[in-house]
Amino acid sequence: MSWYDRHVLPRVIEWAMHDRRIARYRKPVLAEASGRVLEIGFGTGANLPHYPAHIKQLEIVEPHTGINARAGRHLAASDIEILPHFLSAERLPFDQGSFDTVVSTCTLCSIPAVGTALEEMRRVLKPGGRFLFLEHGLSSEPAIARWQRCLTPLQKRIGGGCHLDRPIRELIETAGLAIESQKFEQRYAPRIPRIVGWLTSGVAKKI
Repeated sequence: MSWYDRHVLPRVIEWAMHDRRIARYRKPVLAEASGRVLEIGFGTGANLPHYPAHIKQLEIVEPHTGINARAGRHLAASDIEILPHFLSAERLPFDQGSFDTVVSTCTLCSIPAVGTALEEMRRVLKPGGRFLFLEHGLSSEPAIARWQRCLTPLQKRIGGGCHLDRPIRELIETAGLAIESQKFEQRYAPRIPRIVGWLTSGVAKKI
């Protein structure tokens, strides 16, 4: 791991993930969490204040220990018990049908084998279990999408593998998860550059 990845990237990600312009979209998504919950890409704990009060325990998957080390003050401010697993999402160490809810927020952009990871998330969900997501990705505007594709190689280098141009809905549905149309939304976050501000959120079920 480079000096940049150890010392700079964690600070950049903490700043970006706790941005209030993104935070406003977290609570409506996380309100759907119930039962045994697994969060993929915990990072610095930006979701913690937004879980409903009945969530008392959270299992997390996070491959980047440098980022997670910065989560201390956010963990201290929460009464949710955290059970950490420091590994990547492509091979989850859980039995099939282990979780009622799997959560991913601003995470699918940076998982190398994202299709494999989504298939794993589906595998560990119980039948009827729910995948809750809030992700940035490929814009519906062709001009913006062209810029996203052009800039993604640079973004991957400075953003810890982050892709600007992943088609979030297509990836979720290809993994065999059924998106609930009434809870699905796509929009630009206000006052954020459009190449990073196209947000996709909602709920998908394992069927």
